[in-house]
Amino acid sequence: MKSKLRTLAQVVCFSLCCVMAFASSDTAQNLDACLHGREVCDHSTLTAAQSVEVARADHRRDILNCRNGYDSCNPSKLTGSEATALAVADHQRNVSDCNDGMLSCNRSKLTQSEAAEMAVADHQRNLAACKDGIGACDRSILTLVEIGEVNAVTHQRNVSDCNIDAGLCDHSKLTPSEAREVIAAEHQRNTQSCQNGWDECDHSKLTPLESIHTASAEHRRNLSACRSGEDTCDYSKLTPPEAKVLADAEHKRNYAACRQGYGYCDLSRLTAAEARSIRPVRR
Repeated sequence: MKSKLRTLAQVVCFSLCCVMAFASSDTAQNLDACLHGREVCDHSTLTAAQSVEVARADHRRDILNCRNGYDSCNPSKLTGSEATALAVADHQRNVSDCNDGMLSCNRSKLTQSEAAEMAVADHQRNLAACKDGIGACDRSILTLVEIGEVNAVTHQRNVSDCNIDAGLCDHSKLTPSEAREVIAAEHQRNTQSCQNGWDECDHSKLTPLESIHTASAEHRRNLSACRSGEDTCDYSKLTPPEAKVLADAEHKRNYAACRQGYGYCDLSRLTAAEARSIRPVRR
């Protein structure tokens, strides 16, 4: 009888412990939800101390929402000091937005000196856009000195584009000496393309000496391709000695492949003596 009572007491104790553990877990989860402002928060189950902690968390979150300009900001919940700090931060953010040329800028909230500072920043941005050739450039608000600077930078950029064969090159705006410089650069690029075997090569623009050098480079590339067994090899362009050297090398490779039983072997290309020297492969 005593044994049964002891067992029953243990079961009841275990059950109570489980219930308390689950309850503790639910309480912790609810507190976490309330501290993070989640909708599943049940304020009615919070203790007085927890309610104070949650209220503080809500207030800190509201301050951050107001500082970040979120719609969830409730200014009425801020203290006088917090509202002042927010106003200062908002004003400074607006000044920064205006100086950076952002659409969020509200010019009406700037002081006279801040508006003057913004005008200077606007002018510098426009000057940079005119010089860089990127973005909206309004030349009408530039000074005569700035127009001269922009024209000089624009001209130099065009010269550079022409020298490197960029798509924005305007040959009509080059001086005679610059045009000669660009022609020389174009000729050098074409010569290099021909000697490297690139598609941009125009053989008709080569000098006789450059044509000789280009032909020599092309011959060396073709010989290398033939030696490597590449599909770009053109055997018809080899000299008789080169063709013989390659043929001899290929004959030796084929004979070795047939003897060793490794690699591509063409028995029909062996001499009678070579064919006799190869042992039949047992199957």
